[in-house]
Order: sequence, then structure tokens, then C-alpha cells
Amino acid sequence: MQFCFSATFSAPEELVTLARAGDEAGWGTLTVSDHLVNPVAPRSPYPYTKDGSRRWEMGTPWPDPWVTIGHLAAVTDRIRFLTTVYILPARTPVHVAKQVGTAAVLSGNRVDLGVGMGWMEEEFELMGVPFSKRGRRADEMLELLPRLWSGEVVEHHGEHFDVPPLEMLPAPTAPVPIIVGGLSEVALRRAARHDGWVSDLHTLDELRDLRSRLDRYRAEAGRADRPFAMYASVKDTWDLDGYRRAADAGVTHPVTMPWLFYAGADADLAGKVDGIQRFAEDVIARW
Repeated sequence: MQFCFSATFSAPEELVTLARAGDEAGWGTLTVSDHLVNPVAPRSPYPYTKDGSRRWEMGTPWPDPWVTIGHLAAVTDRIRFLTTVYILPARTPVHVAKQVGTAAVLSGNRVDLGVGMGWMEEEFELMGVPFSKRGRRADEMLELLPRLWSGEVVEHHGEHFDVPPLEMLPAPTAPVPIIVGGLSEVALRRAARHDGWVSDLHTLDELRDLRSRLDRYRAEAGRADRPFAMYASVKDTWDLDGYRRAADAGVTHPVTMPWLFYAGADADLAGKVDGIQRFAEDVIARW
């Protein structure tokens, strides 16, 4: 099991300190999130709350994830970085491949690409991209990205994208893992065709069921013998024994904000660093 902590909702000026603290304390991964904008009155309901309201207020910062990862990779040595999740089909494959591939090279292959299909139609409109076809766009992008990262000459003519013969350099020297988010059957099957799945907030019983479904879809896709990561935020796990139960449920990468267990949701930067260090002593070092 590799432990991960989330930088979502932390102030941009805190991120270097948090990343260094996690790197020094032995955390496996730091996760960063993605939104292009925060509309004042969005038409699109948020899919992960009962009433469709967002889990954040106006004034919440959403720094670009790949600029952020590039910056944090330069001040750390070991910790990995994962986007939870990058709104893939709102972009174009060549642009994404260039950003992610460069981050992989400069970080020493310490990046994982976590992707989602997006729920906020307004963001797609701002990018001039059709919202209704985002799943098909994303599937074509996910097929094309590893080819663009190969460093070899690539040509592609698909339903949504045309790429003439070209090479993209620098190229990562190791595969970039692709982790897929989402709760629908389509999303779970998409994740099963790639390297892992990233959750929303779930109980252990829910995650156990989701892992069973993912494993079934992996077998159907002929990928049952390949490694598969499950990045999960667990609602009912707080201690070492709980994380052992999470591992038994199939969670490979628990994701948390460790300061919540010590200083609470209103922790200042010192409290967050203390939480990162104390969790590492209480759980990670004893794993």
C-alpha cells in the first residue's frame, strides 16, 4: 500500500512546504485537482452531492495541475504526483501529451495521469469543445497519448483527432500510468482497461463492491494479470487497523488529508505539516 495525501483546497503558497513535508516523511503520492474556472452560478449540477451543490465556495483556488506538478517536482526527490482528476476531454491530445510528457521527464518519471470526463458543461464551452461527446473524445485520447509519449514517429486519423506524422520530444523513459475516475459503469469499464481507478468518498463496504466490479471488468478486458491501482478516499477509516481493512478490500493507494485527524479542517500550514508528519509516524512507518 502506498499512502497519498491531497493538496486540493490548500492555498497555492502552501504547496511547496506540503510537498517537501510529504517527501521527507515517506508519503507515496501527492494528489492535485483540476478545474479551469469556478462559475458564479453554474448550470451543471455537481454529481457527487445529493443536492448537486459544489463542495467548495467561491474564492477557492484551482492552480493549473501540470504547472503545479512541474514546480513541486523541482523541490522534491521521491514523492509521486497524481491528478485527481484532470478533465481530459476538455483539452486536445497533443497539448496533454506535451504537458504530461514534459512533467514526466523533468520529474524523473514521478507522474501519474488521473483523468475524468468532466461534469461542468461550462468549462467545455469555454474551451470550444463539445460536452456531449466527451467520453468518445477521451477514449480516443487515451489510445493516442501513450503513442505520443513513445518518442517515435506517430500518425493518427480518428473520429475526433487527426495527427500527421510527427515525433514529440522529450519522451518519458517509463510508461505514464493512466488512472481513470468516475462511478458509472462506463467509467469503471474505462478504468479497467487502463492502470487504475480513483474514487470519490466511499465507505469500505462500497469500495469492496467497487473493487469486485473493477476486477470483473479487468478480466473481461483481458487485463486481470496486470497491476491495477485503486486510489480511494475512505470515509470510515482513520487508523492503522482501518487501513489494513482497506487493503483487504482492494485499496492500493489510500488518499487523505492527514491533518484532518489531528488539527481538523481549519488547520493552518503548521498544522498541516504536523498532520503529514504524525500520520507518517502513526500509520506509514508501522505499515
